[in-house]
This record gives sequence, C-alpha cells and structure tokens, in this order.
Amino acid sequence: MSSPVDGPAPGEAPPRRRRGWALDTRPLAIPAYRRLFAGVTVTMLGQQMTLVAVPFQVYAITGSSFLVGVTSVVALVPLVVFGLLGGAIADAMDRRRLMLITSVGAAVTSALLAVQAGLGMDNLAVLWVLTAFVSAFSAVNQPTRSAAIPAVVGTELVPAANALAMTVRQIGVIAGPLLAGVLIGQGELFLTYVVDAVGFAAAVWLVRGLPPLPVAGAAGRVRIGSAVRGVLDGFVFLRTQPVLLMTFVVDIIAMLFAWPQAVFPQLAATEFSGDANSLGWLYAGISIGSLVMGLTSGWVSRVDRQGAVVLGAIAVWGVAIIGFGLAGSLWFAVLCLAVAGAGDMVSAVLRSSMLQLAAPDDMRGRMQGVFIVVVAGGPRLGDLRAGALASAFGVSVAMWTGGVVIVVAMAVVAVAVPSFWLFRASRAARTI
Repeated sequence: MSSPVDGPAPGEAPPRRRRGWALDTRPLAIPAYRRLFAGVTVTMLGQQMTLVAVPFQVYAITGSSFLVGVTSVVALVPLVVFGLLGGAIADAMDRRRLMLITSVGAAVTSALLAVQAGLGMDNLAVLWVLTAFVSAFSAVNQPTRSAAIPAVVGTELVPAANALAMTVRQIGVIAGPLLAGVLIGQGELFLTYVVDAVGFAAAVWLVRGLPPLPVAGAAGRVRIGSAVRGVLDGFVFLRTQPVLLMTFVVDIIAMLFAWPQAVFPQLAATEFSGDANSLGWLYAGISIGSLVMGLTSGWVSRVDRQGAVVLGAIAVWGVAIIGFGLAGSLWFAVLCLAVAGAGDMVSAVLRSSMLQLAAPDDMRGRMQGVFIVVVAGGPRLGDLRAGALASAFGVSVAMWTGGVVIVVAMAVVAVAVPSFWLFRASRAARTI
C-alpha cells in the first residue's frame, strides 16, 4: 500500500477512522493534500465565472446563439484531445512539474482573456483561440491532479480526498455563475476574467510547494509520438480491465439517457412559466443536491463495496429523473433534480476512487484523462437525446423513459459484470 506524502511517520498510528455523516476532512491533515485542495478551491470559482463570461461575450459580439453553441465545440475539442494526451503525459513525467506548467499556462491565458475584454477587442477569433487554450490546459491539469492523489494521501483516504475536492467544486458551480452575473451586470467583464487569472496564479504558488511526484518507471521525458502511443496503450489496458471499463460505461449510460438540461428552457417557458426564476432553479437543482451530499459524505469514504454502491447511486439518479419527468410543480421537479444530483455525487466520488485504486500508478493519468472526456462528453450526448425526444414526444416522455432505461441497465450491469458489482476497495488497495 502506498504511503501518504508528508503523512504519519513510520510506526506512528494512522488517523482514527471517522464515523458519522459529516464530510471526512482527514486528508486535510496532510500538508501536500492541503495544497492540492487549496489549488482546486482558488481556481474553481474563476473557472465557473469564465464559463459564463465567454458565452456572454460571444453573444455580445455576434448576436448569434448558433455561434455561442459553436464556442462550446471550440472548448470541447481540445478538452477531448488534451484530456487523453494529458493523461498519457501525466504517466510519463513528474506530476508536480506538469501541474506547474499547466497552471502557469492557464494563468497566462486567463490574463489574456482579461486583457482582450479590458481593451474591448470584440474579436471572435481571438476569443475562440484563448478559449481553446484554457480548455487544453485544464484538460491536462485535472487528470494530473487526480492521478497524484493516491501518492499524496494513501489509498485509505482516496475517497475522502475526492469527496472534499468534488464538494468544493460544487460550491464553485453554484457561486461562480452568480458572481459572474453580478459583475457582468455591472459592466465588469474584465474583472470576471481577472478572478480566474488570480486563482490560477495562486495555484502556481501552491503547486510549487509540493514535493516531487514522480511516476514509478516513467522515463521523465515526453515526446508527441510516445504520448500518442501512451493513449493507445491506455485503451488496450482498459479493454482488459472490466471494472475500470464499466466505471466509464455506467456514467455514459446515466448521462446519455437522463441528462436533463436540454429540456429546462422548455419547462421554464411552458409548465413552470408562472414561477419566477424557474429556469434558474432548474439549473441549480442538481448542484444543490450534489453540494448537500458532499457536505454529508463522511459515510462515502467508508464504503468498501464501491461497485455496488455506484450502481445503486446511478439507479437513484434514474428514479429521480423519472420523478422529474412526471413532476407537476416546479418545487417537486427541483427536489427530484437535487436527489439526482446527490446520487451523481456519490457515483462520481466512488468511480474516481475506483480508477485511482484499481489502476497501477503508471496508468492513473490515462484513466483520469478518459474520465475527464467521459464527464465532458456524456452530458452533451444526453442533451442531444433529450432535446430530440422532447421535441417529438414531450418533456415528460423524454425524461421518465430515460430514467427507466437507467434503472434496468444498472440491474443488467450487476448481473453481466459481477466483477464490478463485487469490487471492494480494500482488495484493490492491497494490490497497490
């Protein structure tokens, strides 16, 4: 079993296992993890603000919702490409160094976004190029941070470390757009981007204080050809690991058949048109549930049968989406979305932990790279499915049918892939 960086000295008793529902904060006792966690904290708010500022600026420049949609593709393509390549790079060089490089790149790019806004350039091509660079740096940085967690905290604390990071991300998802809306409403687009740049600058300082995080057996030098081969090797490895493969498959099923955001505008304009700010509540529903679950996730870090709980959490997501599809009031719809978000939070924490525990160190970066691609791409496919079915048969049918498919699919996975259903974190940890 790996030992945490800056953790207990040899012979020292490990931290006593916490009980109860409160968020497990034991990883914060490890100095190196505190730096990783602080890095997520200081960057998440600004990243979410930029996700609001860029579409706003594109629409202000062009007046075209179509070009706002194209901007999402501009961000998605480098996210997919560099998510995969970045994972391979993270398995071939010191992860502290790679986090430092990508944090500097993100800070510079965010600063350039602020400059173009401050100068009033109104140049779509410049905005798209900078957006692509921001997405590329993030796509490399995120899997690198995730792949480093087991070496930093030790295998026992991996789920708790993931729950902490994902909880603070949910706070950013809620607070970032709200703060961006206030600043943009006051004509402070420049300051909106500045917050992102300052956050990444702080992350650079935090990463510099980390110890080296080399990968066992890695050459330490990266070439494009070797990175591409590394991606292919990662997929070959994934084909031989049904447990790891299913962590991606079950998430794709959940997002493809029940991601609901595409139907929010229609519901706000029709079913819930009498409720003020119904659109805002619908968009906030999933994040509210995820945040509440994150704050009460102490039990998640003690889960041993992680595969079974993942399938159960995704089934809860499916049942909640069935309720959302049949909801007759805004508040019941928001409640169902919050329950779905809670299930998704449990699933995300445990799936990420399974990837970190069941994959060898020299494959963790690539597995986290695929994780980033799946998390980014699945909801977009889900939007396409939900939008098409809602247009043809109505929102209710689009949602409740998808929820039924998910519940049935999780039962099929449990029977068809027993290694996933029976996966235990304790057994995986003993093999590392």
